[in-house]
Amino acid sequence: MKTKLCLLYGGKSAEHQVSLQTAKAVIQALDLDKYEIHPVFITTEGKWIKGPQLSEPVQSIKELEFQDEKGKAPNDLSEFTLSKDGSYDVVFPLLHGPNGEDGTVQGLLELLNLPYVGNGVLASAAGMDKVVMKNIFAQAGLPQVKYVWSTRSEWKADQEEALSQVENEIGYPCFVKPANLGSSVGISKCTNRNELEAAFEEAFQFDRRIIIEEGVIAREIEIGVLGNDYAECSVAGEIVPKKDFYDYKAKYEDQDTALIIPAEISSEEYANLKAMAIKAYKAIDCSGLVRADFFVTRDGRALINEVNTMPGFTPYSMFPLLWKHTGVEYPELIEQLVKLALDRHQEKQNTKFTI
Repeated sequence: MKTKLCLLYGGKSAEHQVSLQTAKAVIQALDLDKYEIHPVFITTEGKWIKGPQLSEPVQSIKELEFQDEKGKAPNDLSEFTLSKDGSYDVVFPLLHGPNGEDGTVQGLLELLNLPYVGNGVLASAAGMDKVVMKNIFAQAGLPQVKYVWSTRSEWKADQEEALSQVENEIGYPCFVKPANLGSSVGISKCTNRNELEAAFEEAFQFDRRIIIEEGVIAREIEIGVLGNDYAECSVAGEIVPKKDFYDYKAKYEDQDTALIIPAEISSEEYANLKAMAIKAYKAIDCSGLVRADFFVTRDGRALINEVNTMPGFTPYSMFPLLWKHTGVEYPELIEQLVKLALDRHQEKQNTKFTI
Protein backbone atom coordinates (compact mmCIF):
# COMPACT_ATOMS: atom_id res chain seq x y z
CA MET A 1 0.00 0.00 0.00
CA LYS A 2 1.22 3.48 -0.85
CA THR A 3 1.53 6.07 1.90
CA LYS A 4 -1.08 8.81 1.41
CA LEU A 5 0.97 11.97 1.82
CA CYS A 6 -0.62 15.42 1.93
CA LEU A 7 1.72 18.29 1.08
CA LEU A 8 0.80 21.73 2.45
CA TYR A 9 2.67 24.60 0.81
CA GLY A 10 2.49 28.26 -0.17
CA GLY A 11 1.03 30.09 2.80
CA LYS A 12 0.07 33.55 3.96
CA SER A 13 3.65 34.64 4.60
CA ALA A 14 6.47 36.71 3.14
CA GLU A 15 8.18 33.33 2.64
CA HIS A 16 5.43 32.10 0.28
CA GLN A 17 7.79 31.79 -2.70
CA VAL A 18 10.38 29.90 -0.64
CA SER A 19 7.68 27.39 0.30
CA LEU A 20 6.82 26.86 -3.37
CA GLN A 21 10.46 26.15 -4.15
CA THR A 22 10.59 23.67 -1.28
CA ALA A 23 7.40 21.93 -2.44
CA LYS A 24 8.69 21.55 -5.99
CA ALA A 25 11.97 20.03 -4.77
CA VAL A 26 10.25 17.59 -2.40
CA ILE A 27 7.75 16.45 -5.04
CA GLN A 28 10.54 15.83 -7.54
CA ALA A 29 12.36 13.68 -4.97
CA LEU A 30 9.40 11.58 -3.81
CA ASP A 31 9.11 7.99 -4.99
CA LEU A 32 5.69 7.74 -6.66
CA ASP A 33 5.79 3.96 -6.19
CA LYS A 34 5.79 4.53 -2.43
CA TYR A 35 3.73 7.69 -2.02
CA GLU A 36 0.30 8.86 -3.13
CA ILE A 37 0.79 12.63 -3.26
CA HIS A 38 -2.08 14.99 -2.46
CA PRO A 39 -1.10 18.68 -2.84
CA VAL A 40 -2.86 21.48 -0.96
CA PHE A 41 -1.91 25.02 -2.00
CA ILE A 42 -2.41 27.89 0.47
CA THR A 43 -2.64 31.28 -1.23
CA THR A 44 -1.08 34.51 0.03
CA GLU A 45 -4.61 35.48 1.13
CA GLY A 46 -4.85 32.34 3.25
CA LYS A 47 -7.23 30.28 1.07
CA TRP A 48 -6.66 26.52 1.02
CA ILE A 49 -7.03 24.99 -2.43
CA LYS A 50 -6.83 21.23 -2.88
CA GLY A 51 -5.20 20.18 -6.13
CA PRO A 52 -5.48 16.88 -8.01
CA GLN A 53 -3.48 13.88 -6.87
CA LEU A 54 -0.05 14.02 -8.54
CA SER A 55 0.80 11.16 -10.88
CA GLU A 56 4.18 12.56 -11.94
CA PRO A 57 6.71 15.10 -10.66
CA VAL A 58 6.03 18.76 -11.40
CA GLN A 59 8.46 20.67 -13.58
CA SER A 60 7.60 24.23 -12.61
CA ILE A 61 6.28 26.16 -9.63
CA LYS A 62 3.34 27.38 -11.72
CA GLU A 63 1.98 23.84 -11.76
CA LEU A 64 1.61 24.03 -7.97
CA GLU A 65 -0.35 27.28 -7.81
CA PHE A 66 -3.91 26.00 -8.13
CA GLN A 67 -6.85 28.30 -8.77
CA ASP A 68 -10.12 28.13 -6.86
CA GLU A 69 -12.83 28.53 -9.51
CA LYS A 70 -15.46 29.51 -6.94
CA GLY A 71 -13.24 32.24 -5.54
CA LYS A 72 -13.75 31.11 -1.97
CA ALA A 73 -12.82 28.21 0.24
CA PRO A 74 -15.58 25.63 0.87
CA ASN A 75 -17.08 25.54 4.34
CA ASP A 76 -16.17 21.90 5.00
CA LEU A 77 -12.58 21.64 6.20
CA SER A 78 -12.62 17.89 5.56
CA GLU A 79 -12.20 18.63 1.85
CA PHE A 80 -8.67 19.70 2.66
CA THR A 81 -7.87 17.24 5.43
CA LEU A 82 -9.18 14.04 3.84
CA SER A 83 -8.09 12.17 0.74
CA LYS A 84 -10.66 10.65 -1.60
CA ASP A 85 -10.96 7.40 0.34
CA GLY A 86 -10.31 8.59 3.87
CA SER A 87 -7.81 10.36 6.07
CA TYR A 88 -4.25 10.98 4.94
CA ASP A 89 -1.56 8.77 6.43
CA VAL A 90 0.63 11.81 7.10
CA VAL A 91 0.70 15.54 6.35
CA PHE A 92 3.92 17.29 5.38
CA PRO A 93 3.68 21.06 6.07
CA LEU A 94 6.22 22.58 3.67
CA LEU A 95 5.46 26.03 5.04
CA HIS A 96 7.95 28.70 6.03
CA GLY A 97 7.31 31.67 8.26
CA PRO A 98 4.11 32.85 9.97
CA ASN A 99 0.81 31.01 9.38
CA GLY A 100 2.53 27.71 8.80
CA GLU A 101 5.85 27.29 10.58
CA ASP A 102 4.74 29.04 13.76
CA GLY A 103 2.46 26.45 15.34
CA THR A 104 -0.80 27.63 13.75
CA VAL A 105 -1.11 24.83 11.20
CA GLN A 106 0.42 22.37 13.66
CA GLY A 107 -2.37 23.19 16.11
CA LEU A 108 -4.99 22.57 13.43
CA LEU A 109 -3.47 19.18 12.59
CA GLU A 110 -3.33 18.27 16.29
CA LEU A 111 -7.05 19.03 16.63
CA LEU A 112 -7.74 16.86 13.58
CA ASN A 113 -5.54 14.11 15.08
CA LEU A 114 -3.56 13.81 11.85
CA PRO A 115 0.11 12.71 11.84
CA TYR A 116 2.35 15.46 10.47
CA VAL A 117 6.02 15.92 9.71
CA GLY A 118 8.11 18.21 11.85
CA ASN A 119 7.82 20.11 15.07
CA GLY A 120 4.76 20.40 17.27
CA VAL A 121 2.86 23.48 18.38
CA LEU A 122 5.20 24.60 21.17
CA ALA A 123 8.48 24.08 19.33
CA SER A 124 7.12 25.65 16.15
CA ALA A 125 5.82 28.73 17.96
CA ALA A 126 8.93 29.18 20.12
CA GLY A 127 11.28 28.53 17.20
CA MET A 128 9.46 31.06 15.02
CA ASP A 129 9.53 33.86 17.60
CA LYS A 130 13.16 34.90 17.96
CA VAL A 131 12.52 36.77 21.20
CA VAL A 132 10.83 33.82 22.91
CA MET A 133 13.41 31.41 21.50
CA LYS A 134 16.35 33.44 22.77
CA ASN A 135 14.75 33.86 26.18
CA ILE A 136 14.35 30.07 26.44
CA PHE A 137 17.91 29.50 25.30
CA ALA A 138 19.14 31.99 27.90
CA GLN A 139 17.23 30.07 30.58
CA ALA A 140 18.85 26.85 29.32
CA GLY A 141 22.29 28.42 29.72
CA LEU A 142 23.15 28.52 26.01
CA PRO A 143 25.59 31.35 25.14
CA GLN A 144 24.26 33.96 22.70
CA VAL A 145 24.97 37.45 21.39
CA LYS A 146 23.44 40.38 23.29
CA TYR A 147 19.89 41.25 22.18
CA VAL A 148 16.95 43.54 22.90
CA TRP A 149 13.50 43.79 21.35
CA SER A 150 10.85 46.37 20.61
CA THR A 151 7.20 46.48 19.56
CA ARG A 152 5.62 48.57 16.84
CA SER A 153 3.51 50.45 19.40
CA GLU A 154 6.60 51.27 21.49
CA TRP A 155 8.33 52.53 18.36
CA LYS A 156 5.42 54.79 17.45
CA ALA A 157 5.18 56.10 21.01
CA ASP A 158 8.87 56.95 21.52
CA GLN A 159 11.36 56.39 18.72
CA GLU A 160 14.17 58.08 20.64
CA GLU A 161 13.80 55.66 23.54
CA ALA A 162 13.87 52.63 21.22
CA LEU A 163 16.98 53.83 19.38
CA SER A 164 18.77 54.81 22.59
CA GLN A 165 18.13 51.39 24.11
CA VAL A 166 19.91 49.73 21.19
CA GLU A 167 22.84 52.15 21.32
CA ASN A 168 23.22 51.82 25.10
CA GLU A 169 22.78 48.06 25.41
CA ILE A 170 23.93 46.68 22.03
CA GLY A 171 25.95 49.28 20.13
CA TYR A 172 27.10 49.10 16.52
CA PRO A 173 27.25 47.10 14.37
CA CYS A 174 23.93 45.41 15.05
CA PHE A 175 21.30 43.48 13.16
CA VAL A 176 17.58 44.31 13.15
CA LYS A 177 15.15 41.49 12.37
CA PRO A 178 11.41 40.81 12.45
CA ALA A 179 10.83 38.56 15.46
CA ASN A 180 8.60 36.15 13.51
CA LEU A 181 10.08 35.56 10.08
CA GLY A 182 12.84 33.60 8.41
CA SER A 183 14.79 33.37 5.15
CA SER A 184 16.51 36.66 6.09
CA VAL A 185 13.42 38.65 5.07
CA GLY A 186 13.35 42.17 6.55
CA ILE A 187 16.83 41.97 8.08
CA SER A 188 19.21 44.94 8.08
CA LYS A 189 22.76 45.48 9.28
CA CYS A 190 23.26 48.86 10.99
CA THR A 191 26.43 50.81 11.67
CA ASN A 192 24.90 54.17 12.66
CA ARG A 193 21.66 55.76 13.87
CA ASN A 194 20.32 56.63 10.39
CA GLU A 195 20.66 53.01 9.30
CA LEU A 196 19.14 51.83 12.58
CA GLU A 197 16.07 54.04 12.17
CA ALA A 198 15.57 52.81 8.60
CA ALA A 199 16.02 49.22 9.77
CA PHE A 200 13.29 49.61 12.40
CA GLU A 201 10.89 50.86 9.74
CA GLU A 202 11.82 48.01 7.40
CA ALA A 203 11.46 45.25 10.01
CA PHE A 204 8.16 46.60 11.36
CA GLN A 205 6.63 46.08 7.91
CA PHE A 206 6.85 42.33 8.51
CA ASP A 207 6.04 41.97 12.20
CA ARG A 208 4.65 43.89 15.18
CA ARG A 209 7.73 42.93 17.20
CA ILE A 210 11.39 43.10 16.20
CA ILE A 211 14.65 41.93 17.72
CA ILE A 212 17.98 43.74 17.61
CA GLU A 213 21.14 41.67 18.00
CA GLU A 214 24.78 42.47 18.60
CA GLY A 215 26.94 42.15 15.50
CA VAL A 216 29.96 39.90 15.98
CA ILE A 217 32.86 38.94 13.76
CA ALA A 218 32.39 35.21 13.49
CA ARG A 219 32.06 32.22 11.23
CA GLU A 220 28.51 31.01 10.54
CA ILE A 221 28.28 27.28 11.26
CA GLU A 222 25.12 25.17 10.90
CA ILE A 223 24.17 21.64 11.97
CA GLY A 224 21.16 19.55 11.02
CA VAL A 225 19.27 17.71 13.76
CA LEU A 226 16.99 14.76 13.05
CA GLY A 227 14.86 12.72 15.45
CA ASN A 228 12.20 12.88 18.13
CA ASP A 229 13.07 12.39 21.79
CA TYR A 230 16.45 10.97 20.77
CA ALA A 231 17.99 13.09 18.02
CA GLU A 232 21.10 12.83 15.88
CA CYS A 233 23.25 15.53 14.31
CA SER A 234 24.62 15.89 10.80
CA VAL A 235 28.09 17.05 9.93
CA ALA A 236 28.63 20.78 10.37
CA GLY A 237 28.54 23.18 7.44
CA GLU A 238 29.81 26.73 7.07
CA ILE A 239 28.19 29.60 5.21
CA VAL A 240 30.58 32.05 3.59
CA PRO A 241 28.45 34.86 2.10
CA LYS A 242 30.03 37.03 -0.55
CA LYS A 243 27.88 39.91 0.66
CA ASP A 244 27.99 41.57 4.07
CA PHE A 245 25.62 38.95 5.45
CA TYR A 246 23.55 35.97 4.31
CA ASP A 247 20.43 37.78 3.09
CA TYR A 248 17.39 36.59 1.10
CA LYS A 249 18.98 37.16 -2.33
CA ALA A 250 22.12 35.28 -1.32
CA LYS A 251 20.00 32.35 -0.13
CA TYR A 252 17.49 31.97 -2.94
CA GLU A 253 18.38 34.13 -5.95
CA ASP A 254 22.11 34.70 -6.44
CA GLN A 255 23.15 31.12 -5.64
CA ASP A 256 26.74 32.29 -5.24
CA THR A 257 27.17 31.94 -1.49
CA ALA A 258 29.82 29.38 -0.62
CA LEU A 259 28.63 26.45 1.48
CA ILE A 260 31.55 24.52 2.93
CA ILE A 261 30.51 21.00 3.96
CA PRO A 262 31.92 19.65 6.17
CA ALA A 263 33.05 22.81 7.91
CA GLU A 264 36.73 23.07 8.73
CA ILE A 265 36.49 22.85 12.51
CA SER A 266 38.25 20.71 15.08
CA SER A 267 36.69 17.58 16.55
CA GLU A 268 36.43 19.40 19.89
CA GLU A 269 34.59 22.33 18.29
CA TYR A 270 32.24 19.96 16.48
CA ALA A 271 31.50 18.02 19.68
CA ASN A 272 30.66 21.28 21.46
CA LEU A 273 28.36 22.47 18.67
CA LYS A 274 26.59 19.10 18.58
CA ALA A 275 25.99 19.25 22.33
CA MET A 276 24.63 22.80 22.02
CA ALA A 277 22.39 21.80 19.10
CA ILE A 278 20.86 18.92 21.06
CA LYS A 279 20.44 21.13 24.14
CA ALA A 280 18.61 23.75 22.06
CA TYR A 281 16.52 21.00 20.43
CA LYS A 282 15.38 19.73 23.81
CA ALA A 283 14.92 23.21 25.31
CA ILE A 284 11.95 23.97 23.05
CA ASP A 285 10.81 20.32 22.77
CA CYS A 286 11.56 19.79 19.08
CA SER A 287 10.60 16.78 16.99
CA GLY A 288 11.37 15.67 13.47
CA LEU A 289 13.94 18.18 12.30
CA VAL A 290 15.76 21.39 13.04
CA ARG A 291 18.68 23.33 11.62
CA ALA A 292 20.75 24.83 14.42
CA ASP A 293 22.74 27.95 13.49
CA PHE A 294 25.84 29.11 15.35
CA PHE A 295 28.46 31.84 15.42
CA VAL A 296 32.04 30.80 16.12
CA THR A 297 34.16 33.83 17.00
CA ARG A 298 37.86 34.36 16.33
CA ASP A 299 38.70 33.47 19.92
CA GLY A 300 36.83 30.17 19.59
CA ARG A 301 33.62 31.08 21.42
CA ALA A 302 30.53 29.23 20.15
CA LEU A 303 27.27 31.20 20.29
CA ILE A 304 23.90 29.82 19.26
CA ASN A 305 22.14 32.15 16.83
CA GLU A 306 18.82 30.36 16.30
CA VAL A 307 17.10 27.14 15.33
CA ASN A 308 14.95 26.82 12.24
CA THR A 309 12.08 24.38 12.79
CA MET A 310 11.25 24.11 9.09
CA PRO A 311 14.52 24.64 7.21
CA GLY A 312 14.34 25.02 3.45
CA PHE A 313 14.38 22.00 1.15
CA THR A 314 15.34 23.88 -2.01
CA PRO A 315 18.20 22.50 -4.09
CA TYR A 316 20.44 25.17 -2.52
CA SER A 317 19.35 24.67 1.09
CA MET A 318 21.84 23.78 3.78
CA PHE A 319 19.75 21.21 5.68
CA PRO A 320 19.44 18.55 2.93
CA LEU A 321 23.08 19.16 1.91
CA LEU A 322 24.28 18.59 5.49
CA TRP A 323 22.52 15.26 5.62
CA LYS A 324 23.71 14.28 2.16
CA HIS A 325 27.30 14.74 3.34
CA THR A 326 26.41 12.73 6.44
CA GLY A 327 25.29 9.84 4.23
CA VAL A 328 21.53 10.44 4.01
CA GLU A 329 20.37 11.21 0.47
CA TYR A 330 17.39 13.49 -0.15
CA PRO A 331 14.73 10.78 -0.82
CA GLU A 332 15.86 8.84 2.25
CA LEU A 333 15.76 12.03 4.34
CA ILE A 334 12.10 12.55 3.40
CA GLU A 335 11.31 8.93 4.24
CA GLN A 336 12.96 9.31 7.64
CA LEU A 337 10.92 12.44 8.35
CA VAL A 338 7.68 10.66 7.43
CA LYS A 339 8.58 7.75 9.71
CA LEU A 340 9.43 10.13 12.55
CA ALA A 341 6.06 11.81 12.08
CA LEU A 342 4.19 8.52 12.28
CA ASP A 343 6.24 7.40 15.30
CA ARG A 344 5.56 10.69 17.10
CA HIS A 345 1.85 10.48 16.35
CA GLN A 346 1.67 6.91 17.62
CA GLU A 347 3.50 7.87 20.80
CA LYS A 348 1.00 10.67 21.43
CA GLN A 349 -1.85 8.16 21.35
CA ASN A 350 -0.53 6.79 24.66
CA THR A 351 -1.59 10.01 26.38
CA LYS A 352 -4.73 9.64 28.50
CA PHE A 353 -7.45 12.21 27.86
CA THR A 354 -10.13 10.90 30.19
CA ILE A 355 -10.32 10.58 33.96
